[in-house]
Amino acid sequence: LDLSNCSLHSVPPGLAEATTAIVLDLTENPLTTLPNGSFLGFVHLQSLAVPLALECPGGSDAWQDVTVDKSSRLCQGQRNPCNSSVELAWPCPENSVCAPDGPGLIQCLCDNPFHGYKCLREGTFPMLLFGGILGTATVSLSLLLWGTQRRKAKTP
Repeated sequence: LDLSNCSLHSVPPGLAEATTAIVLDLTENPLTTLPNGSFLGFVHLQSLAVPLALECPGGSDAWQDVTVDKSSRLCQGQRNPCNSSVELAWPCPENSVCAPDGPGLIQCLCDNPFHGYKCLREGTFPMLLFGGILGTATVSLSLLLWGTQRRKAKTP
């Protein structure tokens, strides 16, 4: 994805849809900062060129090779932060596993059969019970409102 020399003053909002990009060029743009979540989900990104004034997203530890030339910084070979020997600042909770979510970013995915907040619930979501209660409540409320409001609808 070549966004070089596009006069970008900030990261375009549509960039979030390009998470499958492997190569991205942002050089020759008057960018001053890269917001923290700019590359969330960019797990396939292997080469990123940014203006010299900017650091590589996630820091130099998130990349295997950072090369600086006279006008740009080239970040190559995104590292998996889950495989690093350095202990994570935000470890994943019990019953979950770390997964990369972009340069220097991680996400915690629940192991099977756990789900919910901090992966504390075991089993599957009770869809039938949830649907039954929601359906019963909806039908009951609809009948109540129909019964109480229909006399008002008959008068002109």
